[in-house]
Amino acid sequence: MLSNVVGKVKLGQLDLEGALIARDRVGIQDFVLLDSHNSETAFLDNLKKRFTEDLIYTYVGTLLISVNPCKELDIYTKKQMDLYMGVNFFELPPHIYALADNVYHTMLSEASNHFILISGESGAGKTEASKKILQYYAVSCPSFTLLDTVRDRMLMSNPVLEAFGNAKTMKNDNSSRFGKYMDIQFDCQGDAVGGHILSYLLEKSRVVHQNHGERNFHIFYQLVEGGEEDQLRHLGLEKDTKHYSYLVFEQFCINYCNEKLQQLFIQLTLKSEQEEYEAEGIGWEPVQFFNNKIICDLVEEKHRGIISVLDEECMRPGDATDLTFLEKLEEKMGNHPHFLTHKLADKKTRKSLERGDFRLLHYAGEVTYCVLGFIDKNNDLLYKNIKDVMRLSKNPIIQECFPATEGDSRRRPETVATQFKNSLLRLTEILTAKEAWYVRCLKSNDNKQSGKFDEVLVRHQVKCLGLMEHLRVRRAGFAYRRRYEVFLQRYKALCPATWPHWRGVPAEGVEKLVQHLDYKPDEYKMGRTKIFIRYARTLFATEDAFEICKHELGKQQRIQKRHLIFFSFYYKHLDRRAWAVKIIKQFIKGYITRREAKTTENSEYLAFVRQSYLNRLKDNLPKTVLDKTTWLTPPPVMTEASEILRQLNTRMMVRKYVRGITPQKKAQLQQKVVTSAIFKGKKDSYPSSIAVPFVDTRIKEQDINMRILQTIRHERIKYSVPVVKYDRNGFKSRPRQLVLTQAAVYLVEEAKIKQRVDYVSLKGASVSNLGDSVMILHVALNDPKQKGDLVLQCDHLFEALTKLAMIANKQNNIKVVQGSIKFEIQAGKEGGVDFSTAQEPMIFKGKNGHLMVVAPRVKSR
Repeated sequence: MLSNVVGKVKLGQLDLEGALIARDRVGIQDFVLLDSHNSETAFLDNLKKRFTEDLIYTYVGTLLISVNPCKELDIYTKKQMDLYMGVNFFELPPHIYALADNVYHTMLSEASNHFILISGESGAGKTEASKKILQYYAVSCPSFTLLDTVRDRMLMSNPVLEAFGNAKTMKNDNSSRFGKYMDIQFDCQGDAVGGHILSYLLEKSRVVHQNHGERNFHIFYQLVEGGEEDQLRHLGLEKDTKHYSYLVFEQFCINYCNEKLQQLFIQLTLKSEQEEYEAEGIGWEPVQFFNNKIICDLVEEKHRGIISVLDEECMRPGDATDLTFLEKLEEKMGNHPHFLTHKLADKKTRKSLERGDFRLLHYAGEVTYCVLGFIDKNNDLLYKNIKDVMRLSKNPIIQECFPATEGDSRRRPETVATQFKNSLLRLTEILTAKEAWYVRCLKSNDNKQSGKFDEVLVRHQVKCLGLMEHLRVRRAGFAYRRRYEVFLQRYKALCPATWPHWRGVPAEGVEKLVQHLDYKPDEYKMGRTKIFIRYARTLFATEDAFEICKHELGKQQRIQKRHLIFFSFYYKHLDRRAWAVKIIKQFIKGYITRREAKTTENSEYLAFVRQSYLNRLKDNLPKTVLDKTTWLTPPPVMTEASEILRQLNTRMMVRKYVRGITPQKKAQLQQKVVTSAIFKGKKDSYPSSIAVPFVDTRIKEQDINMRILQTIRHERIKYSVPVVKYDRNGFKSRPRQLVLTQAAVYLVEEAKIKQRVDYVSLKGASVSNLGDSVMILHVALNDPKQKGDLVLQCDHLFEALTKLAMIANKQNNIKVVQGSIKFEIQAGKEGGVDFSTAQEPMIFKGKNGHLMVVAPRVKSR
């Protein structure tokens, strides 16, 4: 089971050793390798160097320090996640992904429970760190439906938890005012099978009191802002938050929590170090450190601690006040070395203490508390206020949410301090049953300004988080330890006995190596699986020697490579010349004997001829179906094959062309085929019409009179085009619209249908063989009401007649005539249209009473 705890305690690609050569610029990646490990100034200087280079992560052994950069860094991509999956902890630069990955794999390999404790003050980045860990597990762990459900619920719970537990403070707009314990449960295969989230140490007093410039929990403002007016009225609320009198810990409890977790932190760190030493057979050396158990007892000891005294004052009969509480503290703890009040202090110290103050000497430094309000806050005002609301409110919803039960008046909840203590004890019980990993979050500055490193602020946080104490514990014995295989693989080039390959046991190879490097007996110890190096300077000297050696090895390898390339080229050149002579001889002999019986030489030559032709043909294939000239002439041996290939290529191009034809283009081609069948080689103006695309219609429906549309719409209009109609008597020209429907041809004058010819009565159409645009529609005069033939001039003659032929199925009834065309004016009476050519086109009535159509001369068909 893997746990992630966020306490209310408020990249380059080099590996760890490889980055040591850049230590002057980017600092040390692991503080245990810091020479001046007892110097707080050296510690801060290393943090600042790395922060300046956007290297926000640094190790103290397996503890990860994270400095909030106050800006987005491009180090959380999927590519970065892949980089850290399944990699040794120290193989890559420090990263939260490295810690998350090693926790997961250690849990699987050791079959034990682990937790990650994320701590730091408000605004240091704890919430973001926990999100990054969850996101890493979401990507790196085996993915299946149950894991997705667990992951999604964990991630999606954050907004809800933040709404009810986060608030704006002076230091952070989204400060977590509670602790969060998130459990992800894995089976033995590493698959997530469940999880739960516990909240603890909630700052309840924020509901009824906030410091100046701070706010209530987010949920209150979200409810007021997002609630419907009726809903707010029902709850007795209103939108303007200025009308709420409450909206104008618990530092003691927070510091107690810090103290308790620091105690746990040191205990678990010492335990972890001691266990590793014992597992490796290295003698454990006692570590001197400040044990803050004395302070924890001062706060929590039963019957004698500050919390017990506070509870006694809250519950005793009589007038208990904050000052009587202070007097009891002075009475019981007057001789304690870490407790001080105005009364107990000497004359000099008394000046810094008010009469209502007491001072505790925490591990992180002295803190002064004012007792005013301790009694009221400890009595859980939230509980009292809820009871008052229940008693006084007539709102049915509130009464339903907080129903009165028998005996309510007799029940009293635990005090705030006791709740806090018990919650913290439960948390420490959970944590001590698991293996610990740590993320310590530091805030770089109070202004959320990127690139700014406030040394005073960071120094204070380093002290409060006990980082120097942790470093001293890690450095008390040996600063550096690595598995024999890893150490030997990196530094084997420094010893002739281990370079280039050590064939024996890794531990023996490391022993040979360190003896060659002249390690002194007090500088290292050989464990069961690891080498332990006591001093950072020993490792630095080894790394510097490795860099020099690597440079020399690189020079030797480059020289050897150049020699190898030269001789390889020389012998390869000789081989190629001999091969070339042989091939040329075979080629010549094959050419000479190409027409003789089959032999090895002429077979290879003919194969070359075939291959050569096919290669040239591949690069010179015709690009279109109409290209009949670019097919390469084949050699005699390829004549038959060439013809087969030409036919296949033509079929392929035809198929490709046909497949690429759109429905619109297909319809266009079908119409053009009909046009070609009627007019190709018969009418002079046909060639110039081929490239002109046909359209669906020349007159849009909105340009046809509404009365006409209402009359003929049931027949569905298929095509319309503007025409000039010549009267059958006198040949006066009149502009008209020619409308083709599914059933008939209509000649329209604005809002009036001048003539309707159904397709049954349409005998056909006639045009001249010249370049004019006149057509005669021949009408059967079976009906006495039917008028005679139509003499029309149309600029889109080929398009209009093609549409007519296809709609009325009259392809065989359109005639191309030379000279004159007769037409029926009415039954028994004929007229004529005579056609000729000249420079300029004209249409007029001739002296013979016929319509004279003069077409422009066409130079060639």
